[in-house]
Amino acid sequence: MTGERGLAEAERVELTVGAVAPGGHCVSRVDGQVVFVRHALPGERVVAEVTEVHRGFVRADAVTVLDASPDRVEAPCPYARPGRCGGCDLQHVAPAAQLEWKTAVVREQLSRLGGLTDAELDGLGVRVEALPGGPLGWRSRVRYAVDAGDRAGLLKHRSHEVVPIDRCLIAHPAIQSLPVLPADGTRWPDADAVETVASTGGDVAVATVVDGAATTVEGPATVREVAAGREWTLPATAFWQVHPAAADTLVGAVLELVEPRAGETAWDLYGGAGLFAAALAGRVGDTGRVTLVEAAEQGVAAARENLSDLPRVEVVAARVETALARRRITGPVDVVVLDPPRTGAGSRVVRDLVAAGPRAIGYVACDPAAFARDVRTFAESGWRLAAVRGFDLFPMTQHVELVGLLLPPSSRRS
Repeated sequence: MTGERGLAEAERVELTVGAVAPGGHCVSRVDGQVVFVRHALPGERVVAEVTEVHRGFVRADAVTVLDASPDRVEAPCPYARPGRCGGCDLQHVAPAAQLEWKTAVVREQLSRLGGLTDAELDGLGVRVEALPGGPLGWRSRVRYAVDAGDRAGLLKHRSHEVVPIDRCLIAHPAIQSLPVLPADGTRWPDADAVETVASTGGDVAVATVVDGAATTVEGPATVREVAAGREWTLPATAFWQVHPAAADTLVGAVLELVEPRAGETAWDLYGGAGLFAAALAGRVGDTGRVTLVEAAEQGVAAARENLSDLPRVEVVAARVETALARRRITGPVDVVVLDPPRTGAGSRVVRDLVAAGPRAIGYVACDPAAFARDVRTFAESGWRLAAVRGFDLFPMTQHVELVGLLLPPSSRRS
């Protein structure tokens, strides 16, 4: 298969690398054709091998670096290479430059998709901050795929092909010590995947996944997490932030931005086990009220168990769209916190939140593009993005977490 300008899969081409782009790529052009290049840095001269050809663009891996960027480093993991593990996008980038890379992506998305001007972005002081602990050994939950030979490993980039590995360097040390990989002589017959957990409460567990159902085979089926001044218990395979410092970091940013007050009513949408609901309850106090909305059965059960000591918190089991449209939750509401999935909240939820009339909305986002699109939708109703903070919850990867403050037209808050 060839592209419009003649580039074909597996073809190698020399090119100069351009600006960073979402997805862990940099953008280049060859004879006018757009090339998204992985394993490269802006300004480098590289030989790139084409991996995919699409209408209007191709994807490629930098296989030889002819002129290296000063921000290039040797990837610490032997699997973070072209054609091998696709989990880490930025191991070849110095840690400080990774933060600059992600900041550039956030700014570009807020500009192109969110409609913000350069002056507005400068005024917001958009930047991505590092979390404590360094770029390796942070990931407290790792899901390994299992290949046809019953070996656990990680997937190639944009592929279902499993790369057997002997160690994942971004995994928590307790996970690295587990005997789950081929180097340990371990095989996983009949398993589709292996999930590993090292919780902030000190629990370590291993579960196998077969046809979507997880079964704990080592360690406790329920693990403890410590965050927001509380201890949480939840199934080992339930959702929780994968960086040990993430939960407290996000709670701190949300509380700082939305400033909940005693006696207020708050909504925690896409609330999971109740992390933000608990933090909000602590601020609105005995005279306030918090409503958590969550659709996942596991999350609802965890929220009801972990928040049972907070009588002013109500847990609603429903999709957020349904809860708003069918008035399962109704205003007036003072403060809203939402932490939607990667696809974002969407225009329907945004319009319903605008109609509810809160004084402030704290938006936790794991995808800058979806966040930017929702910011534009809020802007169509006169709301503005008054603050945004970026956090490097996923070092060595292209992923970034954002916490934004959205205010209505009537707000005078700076």
